[in-house]
Amino acid sequence: MSLRAASLAGASAAGFVLDALEQAVHQRRPGSGLTHQSDRGSHYLSIRYTERLAKAGIEPSVGSVGDGYDTALAETINGLFKAEVIHRHGPWRSFDALEGATLEWVDWFNNRRLLEPIGNIPPAKAEANVYAALERANMAA
Repeated sequence: MSLRAASLAGASAAGFVLDALEQAVHQRRPGSGLTHQSDRGSHYLSIRYTERLAKAGIEPSVGSVGDGYDTALAETINGLFKAEVIHRHGPWRSFDALEGATLEWVDWFNNRRLLEPIGNIPPAKAEANVYAALERANMAA
């Protein structure tokens, strides 16, 4: 692979990561005090990514090399995604097919998956309930 091709591939991957961040910021509208935990992947350490976190009021946090505790949740979700989508439905014929399957899985995982420990409701519903309860508490105060 030429240096230019490698550079373009890296820019494309960084763009994909920035797009995911934009979608999360738009959907969740985080307030101050949010910390973004990531591994030491080059896309997550890019200047553009760090600048976008700052603009959204999100504090970046990168764990130490070899520290399994700081990325345990992310690694668990990645493993689940790989088992349920990547390996089960592959091989993938195109990036678009994989991207579509990823979006479908994330939507299911957040909005339709029933989670027994939180009352057999989807995580997005549980989150909405928390914010509604906070709003009621603020109105009562």
